[in-house]
Amino acid sequence: MNRTQQSEKQQGAIEEQAIEFNDVNFGYVAGKSVLSETRFNLRRGESMCIVGPNGGGKSTLIKLVLGLQRPTSGEVLVFGNPPGKMRHRVGYMPQYLSFDPQFPITVLDVVLMGRLRTGIQLGSFKKNDRAAAIQALEKVDLANRARSRFSELSGGQRQRALIARALVDNPDLLLLDEPTANVDQTVEKQFRQTLQSLAGEMSIVIVSHDLNFVSSWLGHVLCVNRE
Repeated sequence: MNRTQQSEKQQGAIEEQAIEFNDVNFGYVAGKSVLSETRFNLRRGESMCIVGPNGGGKSTLIKLVLGLQRPTSGEVLVFGNPPGKMRHRVGYMPQYLSFDPQFPITVLDVVLMGRLRTGIQLGSFKKNDRAAAIQALEKVDLANRARSRFSELSGGQRQRALIARALVDNPDLLLLDEPTANVDQTVEKQFRQTLQSLAGEMSIVIVSHDLNFVSSWLGHVLCVNRE
């Protein structure tokens, strides 16, 4: 095996791991740990649900994967690299909307927010941005509502639009923080079906405090708890 082949093999092994937590410790306040000696990994293409009570560290795990927080000690890797370098490969659906759902904005505009980058303002997107947004809406079976106002959608349709926003940059890893909070059973079922259709195309991590959300198609369950 020559050096090039060896390097490619090593890179392939790194790419196998979507997320790695190696003995990670983290606390917002000195002397009080939220995460202690946390160790786990998620292979590319696999899915995981992180469950536990409020305040147990679930959302903190997501922040570490996104590079919004750094561990006190230990190592977090995303596709073999520091999280900040891999942000372009990660799609994220936050727990709460960062805009008023009654604001007069179309479904397409909501999805295009996932393409916002430095120097780009809403309304200045290019043709390829809009094409990517339509493609993301097609993945969640919502392309026919692209020109509708976001406020006109049902609860389940809004959830699917927000997934499309997280998918618009074709991520290899999809993170969803409490995606079924404050929705009824019908919406939750629709949401589950949408995620199941995406499984295998990318790695998926779902944060939830609801054990009932854990499905058979989720390959891994990570339980966190307060000390």
